Amino acid sequence: MVLLRCQLKQVPPQKVSCRFYAGMGKLQSKLKHGTYKYSRPDGIIEERIQTKAFQEYSPAHVDTVSAVAALNSDLCVSGGKDKTVVAYNWKTGNVVKRFKGHEREITKVACLPKSNQFFSASRDRMVMMWDLHGSSQPRQQLSGHAMVVTGLAVGPDFSQLCTGSRDNTLLLWDVGTGQCVERASVSRNVVTHLCWVPREPYILQTSEDKTIRLWDSRGLQVAHVFPAKQHIQTYCEVSVDGHKCVSCSSGFGGEGCEATLWDLRQTRKRICEYKGHFQTVASCVFLPRALALMPVIATSSHDCKVKIWNQDTGACLFTLSLDGSGPLTSLAVGDTTSLLCASFNRGIHLLRVDHSQGLELREVAAF
Repeated sequence: MVLLRCQLKQVPPQKVSCRFYAGMGKLQSKLKHGTYKYSRPDGIIEERIQTKAFQEYSPAHVDTVSAVAALNSDLCVSGGKDKTVVAYNWKTGNVVKRFKGHEREITKVACLPKSNQFFSASRDRMVMMWDLHGSSQPRQQLSGHAMVVTGLAVGPDFSQLCTGSRDNTLLLWDVGTGQCVERASVSRNVVTHLCWVPREPYILQTSEDKTIRLWDSRGLQVAHVFPAKQHIQTYCEVSVDGHKCVSCSSGFGGEGCEATLWDLRQTRKRICEYKGHFQTVASCVFLPRALALMPVIATSSHDCKVKIWNQDTGACLFTLSLDGSGPLTSLAVGDTTSLLCASFNRGIHLLRVDHSQGLELREVAAF
């Protein structure tokens, strides 16, 4: 007979904290406790244990959300596979209005700052203009691309709109008349994103040919091509002062999967790289200076993680894992302390920067 001896060790009780946020108009609160580990490219294994309470709002969409943008400090605009554009009050958790007109998945949304108007692009090759206080039907329908529209950028004075597509073309539109005023095409330039440089006539564009181009809207000519990267460039964002930009790379297993900071002024050279994601980086934003003592940026990836980086050094300051969300598709700054993050499986996540224990990012709601 074999005797088995089993010793039980007492484990001290673990303290689980539950925090609720005032004024969030919740429908349901959930407590989530998770531990995760990941290996960084430099060989360091990081582990974080998070306990968080977040609220489940009424969902904005019934399928994957492809893009989200802030309309003002209370409202966001989003679009996705359900072919619907939604204006949502993320502070109260309510749908403000739904807009229908596209026949296929929405790929991009762009807002006119300090305005109630916004644009959406779709796989149906159309771009539509909407008014929050107008009809639920589009105010304008812009048709000119031969393939899916994958880029939208609104000019600084709101009088022009630039669109880009997988058909290798960029189109410049007069917002007032809805007429196309310029057209440009570059072979193999499959557009992935567009961003207008603040207070300048320049448009930044990323491409599947692994390059970032700077276009001059005066005649829609290429003004500069940045050094080619090793992977497809998926997204770009320009700083508020217009001096710097960030581009994102595709990748898998940590190969590629980086964001890159570029100088937009004299040198137009690479300044810094941000490495630590394990799948394609799909979106990036410059965070408001009020959020931290140093300049910081945030990235979201298909690896379900949002990372905050020191803009100057490239150091990762915090990683938030949104388990179960699937690939993260889009990031937007909601207000001075909040981020909106779109995902494949769980709609839009409302994230809040917390300084109580250093710089942290917490999920406070999903919708």
